[in-house]
Amino acid sequence: MVRAFDLHKSSSFNLRKMLESLPGRQSHSSIEPSSGGSSPKEMKKVGSPFIPSNDKGPVSRLSKEGGGAPNKGPSDIDLMKERFAKLLLGEDMSGGGKGVSSALALSNAITNLAASVFGEQKRLEPMSPERKARWRREVDWLLSVTDHIVELVPSQQQSPDGTTMEVMVTRQRGDLLVNIPALRKLDAMLIDCLDNFKGQNEFKYVDSKDENESEKAGRQKENGKWWIPTVKIPPGGLSEATRKWLQYQKDSVNQVLKAALAINAQILTEMEIPENYIESLPKNGRASLGDAIYKSITDDSFDPEQFLATMDLSSEHQILDLKNRIEASIVIWQRKMNHKDGKSSWGLAVSAEKRELFEERAETILLILKHQFPGIAQSSLDITKIQYNKARTRSANNNIPSI
Repeated sequence: MVRAFDLHKSSSFNLRKMLESLPGRQSHSSIEPSSGGSSPKEMKKVGSPFIPSNDKGPVSRLSKEGGGAPNKGPSDIDLMKERFAKLLLGEDMSGGGKGVSSALALSNAITNLAASVFGEQKRLEPMSPERKARWRREVDWLLSVTDHIVELVPSQQQSPDGTTMEVMVTRQRGDLLVNIPALRKLDAMLIDCLDNFKGQNEFKYVDSKDENESEKAGRQKENGKWWIPTVKIPPGGLSEATRKWLQYQKDSVNQVLKAALAINAQILTEMEIPENYIESLPKNGRASLGDAIYKSITDDSFDPEQFLATMDLSSEHQILDLKNRIEASIVIWQRKMNHKDGKSSWGLAVSAEKRELFEERAETILLILKHQFPGIAQSSLDITKIQYNKARTRSANNNIPSI
């Protein structure tokens, strides 16, 4: 997602100006002097620990005795300033200049907001109005930044004398123009799925305080997810209509997840490979894959399904390790075919045709892994792309060189 929100070098984006333009922000604070001075005799006696006095000392407005208005928490303006200040400083609130890039800070802010809002949604029921309003309000704040990530595109304008000329105008960057509305639609679909559970009464949730110790111990032993509430269903089970309806809701949510993952994968694919990752690669594909995997991929009778059947994919660590090895070998082979690799080459031992064949086989394995394990953690290549991504301003017709 960081590629979609990348704003590091956009010449038309200035987060500091956005922050300064917020309502209620003042560059200097001032204290109005009192119109009339008070003589020492007119000053009220505060009291002394040594002299008994009936006068009470100063009382905090926040205390019960103060009688002031209760603290209602920060206002929306204050929260907005805090969010944009974090983006401006790259999450380094100390101001030490050690923050992350603005793109990564924006991506992390949206991720943390989603975890905070949806992490509290542990039941199949509509979101509370307060939580829903908070999500929409704060995600709008963060996404407003993307309105200032623009690119130059040609446009036809007509002068007063009737002549037509082509000028360059700014427009929201193409990938954001397509993906932001799509992600908003997926977000609305997900919230609608939760709203669909309003009024259902065939199953309900049991409060943790109403569970006895044996039920709690059994639930923890069964799935280990002690924080998930217990569902109580009728003795005869759910009706057939309810089962079909629940299955439909599940399929709908899965479609939302697949669409979001597809957008994310496409964005990561378009991002350039950082030099940090390239410098960490071994000198050839054999060193990346290991002798056993390399021999299997380069064998004449290669079968991707049979290859995966022989691999140990019993844990997420094993799957992620294989994915990292495959991706690294693909990058190495692509660079060698494009003559971008200055490291020791294969010489004349392998032809360009075979290198291309091996790369296609590795990509096939990678594609099968992604389909079989869609929820697998991000690979080293993806993490490096997100961490070290750099912005590139592109024109619509590629006539303007990248910055």
